[in-house]
Amino acid sequence: MRKFVPMKKALFFIVLSLFAFTDAFSQCAMCKSVVESNIEGGSSIGAGINDGILYLMVMPYIALAIVALVWSKYNKRQKA
Repeated sequence: MRKFVPMKKALFFIVLSLFAFTDAFSQCAMCKSVVESNIEGGSSIGAGINDGILYLMVMPYIALAIVALVWSKYNKRQKA
């Protein structure tokens, strides 16, 4: 039971940080709506912004996959 304490602490801080940064996640919808209205108006200012939003949206999932991979390797080492 003592071996899992660092993993529990890490999981606690990850969950805590997800709740702490909720305002940052809400900005993507606002940016996307502004860019779409600019594109409909004929402006080409935000043509590449939608790709940037998608790029930023994928990063948390990649980080979560890396954490899951490290966690699974850590657990395999502890069982061996």
